[in-house]
Amino acid sequence: METHSSPTSAGVDESQGLAARLNIRRQGLFVALTFLGMIGGLVGSWTGAPLWVVWSCYAGAYVFGGWYGLKASIAALREPAVEIDLLMIVAALGALYIGAPFEGAMLLFLFSLSGVLEEYAIGRSRTAIKSLVEMRPESARILRDGTEITTPIDDVNIGDVFVVRPGDRLPLDGVVETGESTVDQSSLTGESIPVAKSPGDEVFSGTINETGSLEVRVTREATESAISRLIQMVERAQEKRAPTQQLIDRFEQPYVLGVFAMTVVAIALPLTLLNHAFEPTFYRAMTLMVAASPCAVIISTPAAVLSAISAGGRQGVLFKGGEHIETAGNVDAIAFDKTGTLTEGNTRLTDVTAREAAFPATDGGSVEPNLLEEWVDGGMSTDDQLLALAAAVQSRSEHHLADATVEVAAERNLEIPDSSEFDAVVGKGVHATVDGQTIHIGNPRYIETVLGGCSIDGREVGLEAVRDLESHGKTSVLVVREPADDHCTVLGWLAFTDTIRPDAAEMIDQLRERGVEQIVMLTGDNERVAQYIADELGIDEVYAALLPEEKVEHVEALQERHEAVAMVGDGVNDAPALATADISIGMGGAGTDVALETADIVLMSDKLDRLPYAFALSNETKRTLYINFAIAFGAIAVMVIAILTAGIPLPIAVIGHEGSTVLVSLIGLRLLAFDG
Repeated sequence: METHSSPTSAGVDESQGLAARLNIRRQGLFVALTFLGMIGGLVGSWTGAPLWVVWSCYAGAYVFGGWYGLKASIAALREPAVEIDLLMIVAALGALYIGAPFEGAMLLFLFSLSGVLEEYAIGRSRTAIKSLVEMRPESARILRDGTEITTPIDDVNIGDVFVVRPGDRLPLDGVVETGESTVDQSSLTGESIPVAKSPGDEVFSGTINETGSLEVRVTREATESAISRLIQMVERAQEKRAPTQQLIDRFEQPYVLGVFAMTVVAIALPLTLLNHAFEPTFYRAMTLMVAASPCAVIISTPAAVLSAISAGGRQGVLFKGGEHIETAGNVDAIAFDKTGTLTEGNTRLTDVTAREAAFPATDGGSVEPNLLEEWVDGGMSTDDQLLALAAAVQSRSEHHLADATVEVAAERNLEIPDSSEFDAVVGKGVHATVDGQTIHIGNPRYIETVLGGCSIDGREVGLEAVRDLESHGKTSVLVVREPADDHCTVLGWLAFTDTIRPDAAEMIDQLRERGVEQIVMLTGDNERVAQYIADELGIDEVYAALLPEEKVEHVEALQERHEAVAMVGDGVNDAPALATADISIGMGGAGTDVALETADIVLMSDKLDRLPYAFALSNETKRTLYINFAIAFGAIAVMVIAILTAGIPLPIAVIGHEGSTVLVSLIGLRLLAFDG
């Protein structure tokens, strides 16, 4: 079911929700009428009321108690298929046939009551996430020519600016234009602490502006906002059945047919071989059929899994299907990408070092004369000259190191020359033509492979500088000029650093406490930087300088040694490894389209504490499933044995059967309140 895709679909959703509520109320009314008819018939038979009164009461109980079950049975038989509803209808009619109308009415009453409770439980788990929809305003105050105009959110365009005051909920996703405030993002990301917002920061629909007024420029339409996509994906996830549920679905039909066959045998054998009386034999067979029905088994999985999906969604953890909840509970090894996952991802350029020999202060030097003359006449330092050249090349790249380079060049107000013929070598470096010369920027592997056939002046000096910077946890690259004569020159080197997330070490400790045996880092960064971060965090194994396909190989190697392997990354350059892992986990889904689309589990915030929560929720769901199955199968086994040995009456079997069904539903519903 789509959510807020248009005014029409919103109206459809509302009408469907109203229809569902009316249906549950109607079922509740039928249950009440069944109860009244059952009690009326029982009291009437005790007090000697006229037979027509007694049978009228029982007739009402049978009609209202069996209405929905009979409809479901007829629909199933048309497929054709046989479902549990038919078992209950046959058992109730069998009780009526042998003169036990109260027992049949009681069976229908408890069966219909459990059905209403199941509908309520599943409805709660399916609709809990929709509380987020109600958090989003239906209109926004749009600024037009300096005037605020209240506009429905479906009529707001990308680029429009809206105003939010203290205490308002943000109607749409956008970027702050003016103003400063703090925003409560707990409804979307699960973060309990309000986040400071200032011009340039991203804000999300459904979150609460707390302290100051903001003017926000819209970046996504209402249907594409983070909260709308979250709701849509949770709804799709709830339609995907978990492996356990798929297994139960496959065996439901044979099981129900087996129960019918067992009932026939339970009638035929005593009558033909043991010469038992028909009435007690038939009564016991009906009791056996009720006790052996798998209602509690069938409801065990959806009651737990759907509740877990909704609970995770409200805590900023999106499971894209029940199968991922079950698989995550088996994870005993996790592979992490480094940048943006274990580190902040806010890469900063910290060192710009020009090799002086490559930047003479007179005409005719290493850099193209016209460009050099302009720089020298302008008093530009050699470091700034190096940075300007690097920024010219990097301005065409989307890599995080390139962004950091261009940002610092802009901060220094450097004039960036034009570049052309840009090309990138994944995991190694880039090059482009600047004023007629090819400028290469790359790591040592790039120098060895792409420039392996070029004589490079300053090669050893540059590589030694890179190694020294890497030993201090900095990612470093060389800037090399390649003129037409293939005699290359190292112009200098750049170094970058990325801050380790403050909660990374605690997160890793929590994962170990939850049973994760092996924690591995897979990164395209160099080994020295990767090892430095791994030592700080206590990571077991480090594999560095990896290309995307090499990350896949390491994930496959982990899978050979472990039951289930999870991969945590940003969903872009880690996509092959994410697809290979048993469970893929994307970070920062509130603002990252790729993470929402590629990962099995999405952490809507960048807070790493959501990762242990996801595994804790998965483990709690598995534990709940074990409990539910123990109750469901245990109740069946106990009642069947008791019927065959002690001959318990039908009402006891009905109470045991329906009681276990309601109990597993309520136990599954407890997961809605799980907070880790």
